[in-house]
Amino acid sequence: MKLLVLSFYYEPDLCAGSFRTTALVNALNMHEGVQVDVVSTLPNRYASFSADAPKFEKSDQTTIHRVALPDHNSGMIDQAKAFFSYYKAALKIVDKENYDMVYATSSRLFTAFLGARIAKKKKIPLYLDIRDIFVDTVKDVLSPKLTWFAKPLFSMVERYSFSSAKRINLVSEGFKGYFQARYPKQQYRWFTNGIDDVFLNQPVCEQEIEGQSVTNILYAGNIGEGQGLHTIIPQLANSMGNKVKFTVIGDGGRKPQLLNEIKNLSNVDLFPPVNRDDLIKAYLEADVLFLHLNDYPAFKKVLPSKIFEYAALGKPIWAGVSGYAAEFLNKEVTNSAVFYPSNLSEALKSFSLLSIANIEREPFINKFSRRSIMSEMAADIVEFAKNDKE
Repeated sequence: MKLLVLSFYYEPDLCAGSFRTTALVNALNMHEGVQVDVVSTLPNRYASFSADAPKFEKSDQTTIHRVALPDHNSGMIDQAKAFFSYYKAALKIVDKENYDMVYATSSRLFTAFLGARIAKKKKIPLYLDIRDIFVDTVKDVLSPKLTWFAKPLFSMVERYSFSSAKRINLVSEGFKGYFQARYPKQQYRWFTNGIDDVFLNQPVCEQEIEGQSVTNILYAGNIGEGQGLHTIIPQLANSMGNKVKFTVIGDGGRKPQLLNEIKNLSNVDLFPPVNRDDLIKAYLEADVLFLHLNDYPAFKKVLPSKIFEYAALGKPIWAGVSGYAAEFLNKEVTNSAVFYPSNLSEALKSFSLLSIANIEREPFINKFSRRSIMSEMAADIVEFAKNDKE
């Protein structure tokens, strides 16, 4: 059995899509007789971070093609150009290959569209893994004029892609209402994001952090419109003064605005993206891990992958989120404090409820191990491919 895996990001790139797909391919490799072709890109998630990776790799069960992309930043036009390069190269790579099914993982919709195009052309089944609701998000992050033009186009692309899939996995239960109402005939699965092995077995000291006059608060990840850090971190840093020290590690389209907002603040430091080893070191040195999503309706449905790696390390979690993400944290993650996005007074009140202590979250870790979740998902994909052949 030969499977095609499409993912815009793959190891050693730094993002949720890369970590998720790499873990899935590793799980697929545990199935005898399964061959996997991965078509992805060379590391490109952040312009300020680069990692070496070969364009072509081949092992007993897996072949990896990494497409080189033109230089690009976080803007919509740059991203469209980058995806078009990936799209053209992917079609060329798979043109003469025979597959039993296509798996495509997508947060920005167009990898799903690529999967649908290939599946239609080769007359094979399509399994989609959906990590975001792109059409729902577009209206919140684009200008009204651009939304008026773009949303009908994106809606057509979504209908084509999702109607082409026989089975669809949604990483967040918050997506259920949106997709089942629009595409009721598809089979749905709910394999969430999870905790990668690298975040397990890290030292967690179960004692209160005493004798510190300053609480070190860390955010690591994208600095974009979706995260809205510029709407809350400067205000928090200004209000809390020398009681706290914010460290932000990452890059993205709103980084210049955030830099401008914190230029007169001495208790906020901003650093470029780092590799995973250095990232974990920064996590372990922090007292509190911070998470924030902008105050947009679409983000009430999402479940950020960042929650899983934060929670695995036993640190207090301070999160400006609403909707399903807030429900998930309140239900599943002990010693987490939630406030409404961009709401300064709620943020300050919720911070006072945190215990500044490291704790074990063994039930959470057992429930949301990435290896376990991806093992179940790989079995579902193989079963799906076999049944379609029969």
